[in-house]
Amino acid sequence: MKFAIIKERKNPPDRRVVFPPQNLISITEKYPEATVKVESSDIRIFTDEQYASLGIEVSNDISDCDVLIGVKEVPLEYLIPNKKYFFFSHTIKKQPYNRKLLQAVLEKNIELYDHETIVDAEHRRLIGFGKYAGIVGAYNAFRAFGLKFELFNLPKAETLAGKDDLVKYLKRPFLPPLKIVLTGKGKVGNGAKELLDEMKVKEVSHHDFLTKNYDKPVYTQIDVLEYNKRKDGQVLGNEDFYDNPEAYVSDFEKYTKVADIYMAGHFYNNASPVILTSPMIKAPDFKIKVIADISCDVNGPIASTIRSSTIAEPLYGYHPHEEKEIDVHHPAAIVVMAVDNLPCELPKDASEGFGQMFEEHVIPAFFNGDEEGILERAKITEKGKLTPRFSYLQDYVDGK
Repeated sequence: MKFAIIKERKNPPDRRVVFPPQNLISITEKYPEATVKVESSDIRIFTDEQYASLGIEVSNDISDCDVLIGVKEVPLEYLIPNKKYFFFSHTIKKQPYNRKLLQAVLEKNIELYDHETIVDAEHRRLIGFGKYAGIVGAYNAFRAFGLKFELFNLPKAETLAGKDDLVKYLKRPFLPPLKIVLTGKGKVGNGAKELLDEMKVKEVSHHDFLTKNYDKPVYTQIDVLEYNKRKDGQVLGNEDFYDNPEAYVSDFEKYTKVADIYMAGHFYNNASPVILTSPMIKAPDFKIKVIADISCDVNGPIASTIRSSTIAEPLYGYHPHEEKEIDVHHPAAIVVMAVDNLPCELPKDASEGFGQMFEEHVIPAFFNGDEEGILERAKITEKGKLTPRFSYLQDYVDGK
């Protein structure tokens, strides 16, 4: 079995990679029947020389490899027929802008595996960059607060070496007694929590957060049933929310009256209730100054997320009553951070974490007969057709 790490060709450039050099060495040591090759790249966070110095083959030609592994979508003209590909395809939610990509995958008889579809038997995602989105998103929230109120000026995360540097810079400014509410307890939410904990921000219960005052920064991390409630008043547990999101309405308003910063790292699907509504934001007792929408669903559960922002320009102002974008420093502006590719700002840390997960959960499946069904569940296309699990995409492929 010959694996290739492919060059990232999507714009804007992405410096992340699925496997840092040391992971590839580890894989070949564990599985002597595996060989690895790296497609030459001038943008990757790990240089060609770093791979080559460990004896890993670096080449412009990867056509002799069986499994091609990347991060972002592969441009159509670079797809090699009859190969197995792993990358974030952004097709499983029927994203219109990638219909041609899935059509091309089928036409070229490619077996497509999307990183998002790599799940265990309970359909829990096994790999992803969510933790690093949470870390960078939390950092950006504090940076936005400092800029908005001219209290401190933190450097952009992309200019720093890694998470340790983010923490070091965040410990420098004197923070006022902020209250920070964090939604979500998955990889994204827990990534943000990790940064807050390393900053030594005190965690408090949601009850204390709502009822007590503090003389130093505090945060509370709330799960779905702490910011949503059933319309009929019953309390049935998280699984009921996931199974019947349409039976719920937002119960987040009470947090908007006491929080200064909102970090959004929640679970959301199209049937879920809007968490932070426009009427909440317009309320006279709305207190939140910075909204870091780490999950970044445009026109979704956070009313102020009217567009995604970029690493180059991560912040914009939102006018609560006019529901439009304004300058961050406008007196009425709520600062919004809604970067949709946050892990790109920590390419080394994100790549190392992703590589560890991929090596642990995915690579063994190629050598143990896929005994846990990892590959079978993740496979979107096979022999020029959609697999049964992803047959719901047929009308999308057909352009309907």
